[in-house]
Amino acid sequence: MILDQLARLVHDGGVVALTGAGMSTESGIPDYRGPDGRRRVQPMQYSELLSGPEARRRYWARAYVGWERFTGASPNAGHRALAAIQRAGLVDGVITQNVDGLHQQAGTRDVLELHGTLTVVRCLTCEDRTSREEVQRRLAEANPDFQVHSDEVRPDGDIALPDDVVQRFHLAHCVVCGSDALKPDVVFFGESVPRERVDEAYRRVEAASALLVLGSSLQVMSGYRFVRRADALGLPVGIITRGRTRGDDQATWQLDAPLGPSLTGLARRLGIEDDLGPVVDGEYATGLPLGLV
Repeated sequence: MILDQLARLVHDGGVVALTGAGMSTESGIPDYRGPDGRRRVQPMQYSELLSGPEARRRYWARAYVGWERFTGASPNAGHRALAAIQRAGLVDGVITQNVDGLHQQAGTRDVLELHGTLTVVRCLTCEDRTSREEVQRRLAEANPDFQVHSDEVRPDGDIALPDDVVQRFHLAHCVVCGSDALKPDVVFFGESVPRERVDEAYRRVEAASALLVLGSSLQVMSGYRFVRRADALGLPVGIITRGRTRGDDQATWQLDAPLGPSLTGLARRLGIEDDLGPVVDGEYATGLPLGLV
């Protein structure tokens, strides 16, 4: 069975995990692409954010409404299981494409946030950095009558809003230089990952015994390049996600399954029982997800 093969892959330690949006879908944060690999959400491009105040008004109005729901997400069984596997000394570090901080909340250490974090806001004019909570407070002060309720949440923490609602929204400004060019400290589509982060990720992969890809379709080169590097080095590559991935041809083992039950089952096969939480629906007592026997 594939999960047994993955357990043997992880058993000797030295593994680096590369995680994507599929890691957080069981926490209620949707991914950009479904199992078919097609993009379901069109995020704002970096060039669009730079184009002027109206684009930034649209971004921040949507992000302001979506923030409370986004930050209400909690680590799921997959996050907890990966943290437990790391505590057992089998995973050296995690490279994540996610910006939600759920790995850290679950107790995972040494997380390299390849695409940054939504918890920090950067001024593009003077480079001042402020906590997202502080910016949210200032946005609330600037928009005391802006009341919009939505059950939607999107991968980057915003929601969809009609143009007439967006026009009522007032931007916050940098307290250092007064600019309205504020941006969450994440890598937008159309923007490059900082070179030092890429180099650090390569270093981790090159020092690893194996690469474990979790919840990523690998459709963008941002993550796929590390699978290519592992393959070039002759390192085993295990993939657990829903649907096909761009890296399937380089994978030693590929499991099409949900992350929560799969990683819980993997942890139990490794003799790890701590902090895994209750058995989830569809999982046998052995930890093997329904449909994998």
